[in-house]
Amino acid sequence: MKQQLTAKLKLKTTPDQFALLRQTQLAYRDGLNLVSRYSFVHGKTSNALRLQQETYQDLRSQFGLPAQMACNIPRQVGATYKGLWTKWRKNQEARAAGRTKKRFKGLDEPPTYVSPTLTYSYGRDYSLRVGQEVSLLTLQGRLHVSYQGYHKHVALLQDGAKVGAAKLWYDQPQKHYYLLISLEVEVPEIAPQTPQTIVGVDVGRRYLATVTTSTNQTQFYSGKEIRAKADHVARLQKRLRQKGTRSATRKRILLSRRERRLKLNTNHTIAKGIIDTHSYALIGLEDLTGIRERKPRPKKRRHGLKLLPLTPKQRKANHHASKWAFAELQGFIAYKAVLTGSLCIKVDADYTSQACPKCGHVARENRPNKGLLFVCQHCHFTLHADLVGARNVCLRTLLIRQDWVSTGVLSVRSDVSDYEAKTARLQRYTGLRWSLDTSSPPLGGE
Repeated sequence: MKQQLTAKLKLKTTPDQFALLRQTQLAYRDGLNLVSRYSFVHGKTSNALRLQQETYQDLRSQFGLPAQMACNIPRQVGATYKGLWTKWRKNQEARAAGRTKKRFKGLDEPPTYVSPTLTYSYGRDYSLRVGQEVSLLTLQGRLHVSYQGYHKHVALLQDGAKVGAAKLWYDQPQKHYYLLISLEVEVPEIAPQTPQTIVGVDVGRRYLATVTTSTNQTQFYSGKEIRAKADHVARLQKRLRQKGTRSATRKRILLSRRERRLKLNTNHTIAKGIIDTHSYALIGLEDLTGIRERKPRPKKRRHGLKLLPLTPKQRKANHHASKWAFAELQGFIAYKAVLTGSLCIKVDADYTSQACPKCGHVARENRPNKGLLFVCQHCHFTLHADLVGARNVCLRTLLIRQDWVSTGVLSVRSDVSDYEAKTARLQRYTGLRWSLDTSSPPLGGE
């Protein structure tokens, strides 16, 4: 089995090398914007071959780009337009189904590339040399630059891991260049008998992750601190937007980058804590695809002929929902798990926070006021709501493990439609029960 990694290498450049890399980056960005405008004028095409045939000579003559870079630019622009067309089609489907009234505006004008990040092709634009050096292509020829990086990634580069394309990224606050190299490493295949532990992970906003095992080992990762910091940044951003000066805009950019780094580090820390605690495990994650579209959010209310504005509490809830980085956290858990002999799978997230793990009763009323206390309206079982969600995810993961052992196939193969298959799975989930023999005492008693 293969796993993709990204090695982040810090380049030790001289002032002359720094200037050449900067010149190459800006020329590459200008080339991206040229091809983007051409594609927009000619039917917003995403055909990379057509874009390359029509713009290759202009890229070489106007910006002096090397041949391979002049080929990479149309591919990157074509991929951008392809993604925009995919979003446009999904928006059309959502509008036809009545899920939204908003029109997708991403194709109203040509995409503008602001970041000067450029793409290098391995073996053509860049190559690795002995002694922790890398050879990079610029507008003025090759540069040999020494680098430093995470010792495990450097070892993979030197031990013959499959190396792919790289991106030259400029860290503007620190005035440093980094080379982000794509690596592909071989990891052993996971057999049905390999996982020794079944783990369920429930992600959320008040608790970023709640983890439990089939033997009731529990971990809580609170999001209180990071939410407080994010709310503080949001208040600063609002004041800076109202000020509207150039210095305020620069400060807003710095704040947004700081917030992004904070959440990135938090997600990495949580993922590492989960993986280090549970090795050789089958980890169940909720399939939350499209949750922002499915989950209702507070909207303006009509009062007669007027639209009442959102209350501060509703605006804060919308802000928290839009800043919820659950996909990033799940991605970190998934790739770290494979490297340590574990495996992550996605399970249906339907009713995980509403289903009682003791009697199976499903109702919204089991979560009074959508709070953190779960109270079953049928058997009066009481427990932390996020822990209930993690237990339900763990039960569904255990069911998939049993099917995997009996059939030898991890994914369910069925001839029925996705809707019918999901309905059948949800019906099977209603029969799952959590054994309370090894459970800790629930909140408030049973």
